[in-house]
Amino acid sequence: MPAEPTPWNTFIAGDNLDVLPRLAPGSVDLVYTDPPYNTGNDFAYADRFRDDSHADPYAGRHAAWTAMMRPRLEAVREVLAPHGAVFVSIDDNEAAHLRLLMDEVFGEANFLAQIVVNLNPKGRQLGRGFATSHEYVLAYARHLPTCAVDGSTTESVDEADFPLTSPDGRRFRYLPLRNTNKKFNPLTAPTLHFALHGDPVTGRVATAEFPGSQALTPVFGDGRPAVWRWSRPRVDERPDDLECRVIRGRTGERADIFQRDWLHREGGRRKKLRTIWLAEEIGSTDTAVAELKALLGHVFESPKPTGLVRRILATLPDDVVVLDPFAGSGTTGHAVALANVADGGSRRCISINSTEPTREGSNARLAGLATVADITRARLAAVAEQVGGGLDVLETPGTR
Repeated sequence: MPAEPTPWNTFIAGDNLDVLPRLAPGSVDLVYTDPPYNTGNDFAYADRFRDDSHADPYAGRHAAWTAMMRPRLEAVREVLAPHGAVFVSIDDNEAAHLRLLMDEVFGEANFLAQIVVNLNPKGRQLGRGFATSHEYVLAYARHLPTCAVDGSTTESVDEADFPLTSPDGRRFRYLPLRNTNKKFNPLTAPTLHFALHGDPVTGRVATAEFPGSQALTPVFGDGRPAVWRWSRPRVDERPDDLECRVIRGRTGERADIFQRDWLHREGGRRKKLRTIWLAEEIGSTDTAVAELKALLGHVFESPKPTGLVRRILATLPDDVVVLDPFAGSGTTGHAVALANVADGGSRRCISINSTEPTREGSNARLAGLATVADITRARLAAVAEQVGGGLDVLETPGTR
């Protein structure tokens, strides 16, 4: 008989500090998690860490939260593969402390991004000060030189950025072949400062002189020497993607060389993701609540939208092993199942959540979900039933 397919989702009930050491070192490609924000919110479970013995209650609260997070992040680092990465959601309560802590645990050199996530477009109207409309996602590589994260996407490419059309109907735009970054110049990149030959009448560009051509070297707008973005061999390989044109500069008209940058290239055009992610792109807290409500009801106050996690998943191959050590309502496992259905991937997700009791009188408790682990388990079971992919449920000793 054929072997049973590996379930897309695995749920483990227990304290993540106990569970993480049981996972094989280097066995996880991606970690996304949404830990307690230390806000004092106890909708489903305690979300404040306080050291009442400390003279300064605010400093004590931050210190206690950091002490809780440090060993868990260290355990996460151990299970991450060398090419892996970790993404952690956080808000202003602990963003600064988490940044310093992740610098310490993962190394400043492995910092990928601090992403602003617009989860509440209307802004929070209660309380003093400004109407906060964002949170953050901090992203770190396990080892930056080997990190598999591709921070680009096909979704953010705007066809309007390619206003020109070639005779064969292809859309393109002109980009200067000159490197516009002044950090790159004949001193820092001497091999990229050389003469190319171009004819502004026909547009032809070549590395060797030809009839009607003129020798052109790259210069900045102020006339200082610059460098090309392409090497000689690359120019020889793709001469039809270059064009010599007359432009008007600070000192009058001159010839320069441009790249025809095509909208559609082999493998699909990708564009770097910006570090501000808007609600209309990845969803909001309201859409996340609606997603969860459709499966279980309103049993978790601030779940993350699956669109947020799916955007992170899109930066890595479609067969990754994903881990969420603070699984909350189970958004990460839900997003993995949706992504697999959408693109035929074989991602797998391990979700861990504690058996801490839900608050007496909370919507979760009224729905018969006695622990926060029950919330995660129930959502992932509903996902397996409605979306597919199966669910494997494990429990650490003494949790039930």
